[in-house]
Amino acid sequence: MLGDGFYARLSNTLGARGLRWAGKLNVPIYRLSGGRLLSKVGKGPVLLLTTTGRKSGEPRTAPVLYLAHGEAMILIDTNGGNEKLPGWSYNLRATPRAEVEVGGRKLAVTARVAEGAERAELWRASVDQYAGFDDYVKWLKRTPSVWVLEPASKARASEDHGSEDADVGTTRESAAAAGDTAPSDII
Repeated sequence: MLGDGFYARLSNTLGARGLRWAGKLNVPIYRLSGGRLLSKVGKGPVLLLTTTGRKSGEPRTAPVLYLAHGEAMILIDTNGGNEKLPGWSYNLRATPRAEVEVGGRKLAVTARVAEGAERAELWRASVDQYAGFDDYVKWLKRTPSVWVLEPASKARASEDHGSEDADVGTTRESAAAAGDTAPSDII
């Protein structure tokens, strides 16, 4: 198997426009195969993220490398080490509700940006899974955002309780305690 450094260099070489076109080719193949094809970058799993276009209001789907962390999915907006933010990051900032597709299963999610110690912990866990993120950060002048996507029903329950206690067992648990989770464990 090729190493993470190879995939990092390849995605950076494609540039933002090339990655966008590769994504447009990836989405139908991923869907037709039920997520059996084009569902990994090295050892890192890929999901399909459908956001609402911030300008068009239309659904926009992109394949994105993710980390399964409890019930949450962690995304990092490095855009393959390209300076331009990926469109999905702009779209989530405008409308934090989205849908993820892992294999053939779909789930409504609510997104937020991790900060502080939580961001540092999730960054380390993501790099442990896909070391290419460290390469990307060397090539960027910006600091990538670490996105936490939680099941929409869970996010609503946390808001309803209005307390940090409602978040126990999700992304705030340590990466070590989360253990080895597979894409099938998150849904």
